[in-house]
Parts: sequence; C-alpha cells; structure tokens
Amino acid sequence: MKISKKYVVLFCLFIVPLLFYIFLQMGTNNFGKLPVVVKEVIDVSNVDKAFQFKGKVSVVTFVGSDSIASHGEIYNLNEKIYKKFYGYTDFQMIALVEKGYEKNTEKIKKRLSLSTNMVKWNFIYASKAELEAIFQSFKTTGSLDDNAHSSKAFIIDKEDNLRRGKSTIKSQKDKKLFGYDMNSVAELKNDMHDDVKVVLAEYSFALKKNRNSDERRKNSISNEKN
Repeated sequence: MKISKKYVVLFCLFIVPLLFYIFLQMGTNNFGKLPVVVKEVIDVSNVDKAFQFKGKVSVVTFVGSDSIASHGEIYNLNEKIYKKFYGYTDFQMIALVEKGYEKNTEKIKKRLSLSTNMVKWNFIYASKAELEAIFQSFKTTGSLDDNAHSSKAFIIDKEDNLRRGKSTIKSQKDKKLFGYDMNSVAELKNDMHDDVKVVLAEYSFALKKNRNSDERRKNSISNEKN
C-alpha cells in the first residue's frame, strides 16, 4: 500500500507535468497555422493614409459601386463576423467602395448603426483602378465584376498577408477558401468565424510568449545581480 501511494505521488509530481508540457508543445506546433497564400498585398494606406492593413487583422470586402448587392452581404458579414470580433483591439473591418458612391454607402452605414457599434467598421473610398489593383494583389482565382464588386470577404493579417482557410461544409469538404462567400451564412458562421479566431489567437499567443520570454530574461538578469 505504501509503495502504491509512493508511485501515485511520483506520478503527480513528474509524469503529469511532463504530459502537460507535451500537450502545450503540440498546441504550439498545431494551433494558429492558417496558411499564408500571398505575402504583402497592396496596403489600403496607398489609397487612404488614414487606414492601413499593417498591424491589424483585417476582414476586407469590395463593395465597389454595387451598394444594392452589397447590402445583404455586408449585413451577413456584420452579424456573423463583425459583431463577434469588434471588441478585439487588433481587429478591423475594411469595406472598399468606389468613389462617387458615398451617399449609397452612408445609407448602409446608417442601417448598420441601428444595432451595431461601428467603431471598427471602416468604409474607404478609392477609384475603380485602385480597387482593381488591390484586388489583383490578392492573386485569387476570382475577379471583380463590372461594378468593382466581389461577393467574397478576405482575411489579411498584420504583415499584409492574405490568409487561406478550408471549408468544413460537407458539400464542399476540404475546399480551399481564398475568400469567404458573404452570401453563405454557413460559410461565414462556420469557416470564416473560426479562421478569424485562429489568426487573432496566433498573435495573442505570440504576444504572451514574448512577454514570458522578457519576464524570464528580466528575472535572470535580476538573479545575476543578486
């Protein structure tokens, strides 16, 4: 009986911490690895100095001049993505609109503001050529329509990189998502929501890791002085 208790104590003291460490290492290696498919897309700061992709996790959509088609898409994006993440410091929503269609956009913003805190919703105006250039830098298989509009939303990380997800919807299992269909509530709710969360968590994890390293370094220096 004494031997049994001894082994239990040893197990708790040595084996459990080891297993926990292995679990953390597995998490470090497998969590937050949403693939980068295009590095350094054209930053939105090239068309409006008040905004930039750099330093933020951005969800980007191209409204163009088609505010009518975009209204339903933006509503879906607002409900399934924006409202879930606008409280995160590093998150922002970027809607790119063709210059000359400010009035139509103001109507969309007014409707959204009835039930939404618009603090992270950014509507940016650019020429059609500028919208096309930014979209082309994403290097996706799709294209903007004649109204410089796309029904896809994209995830751009803090280094101006386009991230790619993978569909979990049974009918298109394992389909690579270079953009997320805003007309599909399921794709936004199941896939894009999880993928945005992964990218945000990736940076959060890296920040904590750096803080822990700094803390250990400070403690080491302090111990050496003592």
